[in-house]
Amino acid sequence: MSIEKQVDSGRRGLLVATGAAGGVVGLATAGALVSTFQPSERAKAAGAPVEVDISSLNPGEMKTVEWRGKPVWIIKRTPEMVASLKKTDGKVADADSKRNPDEFTPEYARNEWRSRKPELLVAVGICTHLGCSPSSKFTPGPQPSLPDDWEGGFLCPCHGSTFDMAGRVFKNKPAPDNLQVPRHMFLSDTKLIIGKDEKGEA
Repeated sequence: MSIEKQVDSGRRGLLVATGAAGGVVGLATAGALVSTFQPSERAKAAGAPVEVDISSLNPGEMKTVEWRGKPVWIIKRTPEMVASLKKTDGKVADADSKRNPDEFTPEYARNEWRSRKPELLVAVGICTHLGCSPSSKFTPGPQPSLPDDWEGGFLCPCHGSTFDMAGRVFKNKPAPDNLQVPRHMFLSDTKLIIGKDEKGEA
């Protein structure tokens, strides 16, 4: 092989190596640039409003979404579930949601249903005692860890706090407050936004 061909070959190898390295650097730079457009973990934790499609939610069903790192329940109550609230009025500790209303119950949810629409409950699925997540116990009647006259609701397995179908805590339970109703509003009959209402973001 001549000296000229060796130089050409070496130059070609150098160009290929340089091009490959430049491509890697270019990809890394592009990746870094794209990542700057994605929300940071801090921004996610701050909790932008969440839009939810509830068109497939049937009566008696519950849908869970995440907002600010918390589970938010959307329950489409049956007429029987709505009717059960009158039966639990005298058994719950804060029937009218007067305790810490600014923290737990927006003005439009300070009613017997604790909701904007009687059939739809939107509540943060975290017990107000020590932050455990209650289980849904929608079926009425006697069951383990529940009273014989149970009308349906939620049971916190950690320390036994119970909540009715409006998220109202029963009397003489460890949880001091009703479940939180986050600020929310309906964009349509099938679309809901959590974390924002007519007054702005939470």
